[in-house]
Amino acid sequence: MKIYFESYGCTLQKSESSLYLNKLLKDENNQIVNSPEEADLSLIGTCVVIKHTEDRMVKRISSLSKVSGNVQVLGCLATVNGNTIESGNVQVLKPREFRSFYEGDLDGIEIKSDIYDGIPINQGCTGSCNFCISHIARGKLLSRGIDKIVNQVNMELDRNIKEIRISSLDTAAYGKDIGTDLAELVNRISSIDRDFYLRVGMLEPRNTYDILDKLVDAYRHDRVFKFLHLPVQSAENNVLSAMNREYTIEEAEAVWQKFHDAFPDMSIATDIILGYYNDSRAGFEKTMKFLEKYNPDIINVTRFSPRPYTKDYNKTPLNSNLLKEWSNEIISLHREQMEKKLDSYLGREEKVLITEKGKNGTMVGRDINYRPVVLKGNYEKYSEIKCTIVSHGSNYLIGE
Repeated sequence: MKIYFESYGCTLQKSESSLYLNKLLKDENNQIVNSPEEADLSLIGTCVVIKHTEDRMVKRISSLSKVSGNVQVLGCLATVNGNTIESGNVQVLKPREFRSFYEGDLDGIEIKSDIYDGIPINQGCTGSCNFCISHIARGKLLSRGIDKIVNQVNMELDRNIKEIRISSLDTAAYGKDIGTDLAELVNRISSIDRDFYLRVGMLEPRNTYDILDKLVDAYRHDRVFKFLHLPVQSAENNVLSAMNREYTIEEAEAVWQKFHDAFPDMSIATDIILGYYNDSRAGFEKTMKFLEKYNPDIINVTRFSPRPYTKDYNKTPLNSNLLKEWSNEIISLHREQMEKKLDSYLGREEKVLITEKGKNGTMVGRDINYRPVVLKGNYEKYSEIKCTIVSHGSNYLIGE
């Protein structure tokens, strides 16, 4: 069978979809093709985090169904709105089948393609944010055992993968249902005596705060990238409370500060939601002051998008013109801050792990803080290169 594959959304969704693809490739009669027109089966991993994204997914599925013999839909669209899109030659992977991955089906999958986006460590989450459709799509927390994850890490290392990425909706929730935690998992993976680096995926502030000291200590290992993705969403406690985020901005700041004190050069990413129904200019100013103080490397800005099945579905976002102004203010602040931050790297010597091809005869690598570094030349993937930082772009360094 000829299989065409494409995937959208978060790292978790992409990692699950690529693993499902590789499960199909266990049959030696199955092979990947480059276009849906020549495929017997088109697989698409989907995302529904906001309405605009869901509309794009539905449109793409419709296009695939017109040129491919069969379409199978994976990811959050399949679990939330599967009944509305399943017809004719379009099928969905049902939620029960999806969660079975975490009950054993992930174990022993041999990766037979270059399409691989990481290792999922748990399904679902512990939160119940009023705006979020993802926890509805994914269900309650279901963590994989540490030994199973470590075995999969070793399988990837056997394939000469040297950037190990673990992901979930909330990696900080890992283990709460099986009597362990993320810090223990990071320690177990880091103790593998082989040549690699570990990148930890997104951590929600509430669960990170609960294991903060243990997790910071786990991050001290030389094999762990000093990278933190901590979605704050807002610096206004009234907004966080209405969102049912289950933490205060003071607790989120404590997490941020603890990591920054331990690793001053680490890369930190955050997510901000603009236009939440009870937000205000005063609340936005608090968020701006937070961003100005903590100077994140990456700011993912989205506008509040009421999603079906959530408690916020009937809530009205703030005026779109106002949100455009706010978004531009964040972009302007971030551009100014990153210029200063990246300037401070000029002249430094860095050790870089080459991870992918860049544009115009370049390669892209990551330093220990997971900051991207662009180098001219054709280096072997996963080789480690010592370089001097000579320039930078808007969000990356340039080395020689």
